[in-house]
Amino acid sequence: MGCEIERKFLVDLARWQKPEKGVRIKQGYLVRHEGLSLRLRLADDKAFLTIKGASKGISRSEFEYEIPPEDLDAMFEEFGSGKYISKVRYYEQVGDHRWEIDIFEGANTGLAVAEIELKHEDEVFEMPSWVTEEVSDDPRYRNAYLVEKPYSEW
Repeated sequence: MGCEIERKFLVDLARWQKPEKGVRIKQGYLVRHEGLSLRLRLADDKAFLTIKGASKGISRSEFEYEIPPEDLDAMFEEFGSGKYISKVRYYEQVGDHRWEIDIFEGANTGLAVAEIELKHEDEVFEMPSWVTEEVSDDPRYRNAYLVEKPYSEW
């Protein structure tokens, strides 16, 4: 079974130096309720279907499958709500861990979130100087929430 153990932090953009290349992401949800989400994501030219379970602390089950981009388009069209988020994801290596930094666009412009995936919940990691407040336990910063209640509406 796939398991995601992830911590999230806000990013101080004044202290972070954006790399030259990022991955453009568009994602939406086919199903989103407590304990289950079915996500569609287009990352540059690759498409994915992801199934996520309920969060237990900073852990939850996760299964991700690459699908043909034309299938993603058809699923968005037939089953999607028409709502999605867009962002650019950058990667930074800090110590032994790779951080993902998401710079949101559209109705979520102004939001920058860094995520780190861990092997276990109490794993020690190096904290970059450009992260600020931890938001791992705040559901407002979950992408599925941002689709329905964008950052600009808070």
